[in-house]
Order: sequence, then structure tokens, then C-alpha cells
Amino acid sequence: MPGRGSRELPRPLWAIPGRLPSPRVITVATWNVLHRVHAENWGEDVVRRWPDESARIAAVTARVAGVSARVIAMQEVSGDQLAALRRALPDRTVHTLRYPRVPRPRQGDCALRDPDEHLVLLVDGPSQEIAAEPFPDDPGKGALAVDVSGTLVVATHLSTDRRGLRQLTRLAGLAAPGPTAVLLGDFNTDRATVLSVLGADFTAAEPAPDALPTRPSATESRPQRIDHVVARGMVADSAVVEDADGLSDHNLVRAAVRSRG
Repeated sequence: MPGRGSRELPRPLWAIPGRLPSPRVITVATWNVLHRVHAENWGEDVVRRWPDESARIAAVTARVAGVSARVIAMQEVSGDQLAALRRALPDRTVHTLRYPRVPRPRQGDCALRDPDEHLVLLVDGPSQEIAAEPFPDDPGKGALAVDVSGTLVVATHLSTDRRGLRQLTRLAGLAAPGPTAVLLGDFNTDRATVLSVLGADFTAAEPAPDALPTRPSATESRPQRIDHVVARGMVADSAVVEDADGLSDHNLVRAAVRSRG
């Protein structure tokens, strides 16, 4: 059962002698789907495009169901959205971190039955949860780690200010014990900053120069590329940014992570 704080979980496969079946290729995707309360509080365009949140939830669910990646990380998942994903994707294992902070509307009523906010990993095939923790300095951000056939996969959502740098250091610590790791999610900073803090052992999948921004914006002078797929002990490549078609303020990012050699 998902909880509101860190929890102690079984040893990963890589920690068991003779159990290192790290796959040659893992296809992954990450998408910040924008919690409805955040969208309303910040006046995001999604509210105008999708006045009916239940319709948007259905559309997001259909979009995710069509993603063929073995591992899908999702940020800002409301309780209503999570319930829809569980119903639509019975063949995927759903790992979740429910944050201690519950988003509250600044004005009016909440459009959600369940306004809790979750960090989510959807896995096609065997997986084992390793860690689930909100960051101590931000109860609405955190990390969720699972073992996927011997590779540690960590979904994350980082703060936008200097707290994000401390949180990157924590991610490096989470990834350190095993031979291979994949970090993916909304890092709220650029690729160069992510790699400079994580260290030389990490590489990041880089979309083509003309790729869409991962977080387009109609109000900012420069669109942002802040959603990343990062690997240690493996090679992250084949990054593609897919247009979210107004379903969120972030676009979806896909990539492949390959064994070295």
C-alpha cells in the first residue's frame, strides 16, 4: 500500500548473489501530467482547453495506455488520475509514492474526488519496489525507486529552486549501490546542471536539437527542457519528445537505455 513517507522494502535483485539479469535494453518514458489543482492555482492553459477534468483524465489515460515503453514515470498524478490508470492498465504493475502535501485550491472548490498527489511508475513485467520517499525539504517532491530485472529505475520530481540541487545529490545516493541505474522525471532544471551535480558516472539521453521543449510555455520568453532520462552504468539515447497536445504543460519524453558494450 502506498504511504506518505519513506518505507523499508526488500533487497533488490542486484543485491542477491548471482542475480544480475540486467536487460540489454529498457525502453522508458516520462510525463508530468499536471495535477488539476496546480493547473488552476497557476492559471495554466490546460484549464481553458479542458474545463472538464474527468474528460482530461480519460484522455491522459488513453495516451498513456498507448505508450509502449516498458517503464513509464509520471509526475503530478492526482488520486482520480491514478484510479483511472489502474482501471485501464491491469497488466502493468503500478508503483506509487503519495506525497504528504495535498494540493489545495486557492479559490473555489476542488474539481477532484481525490486530490492527493502521487509520483508513479508503471512497469510492464516483473519489478520490485526499493524506496519511496518525499524529499525532506519539499513534501510535494520526491523519488520512487524500483528494481527492473536488476536495474534500479528511479522516478523523480525535483523542486525548482536551490533545493533541487540537494535533491539531485540524494538521487545520486539512491543510484549508487547497484551496478546500473536509470533516473527519469521532471528535474526542473537543464540537462547540464543535472549532470554536473550527479557526476561523471552519469549520462543523459539528449533529444535532437530541433526537438520540442519538454515544457513549452506561452508566457515565458524561452521554452524549457527540464524533463530528462539519465543513466549510470548504461547508455541513455534515442530520446524523443512527443507533443502532449494540450493535455499537460509538459510534453512526454521517450528514450532507450542500453547496456554498455
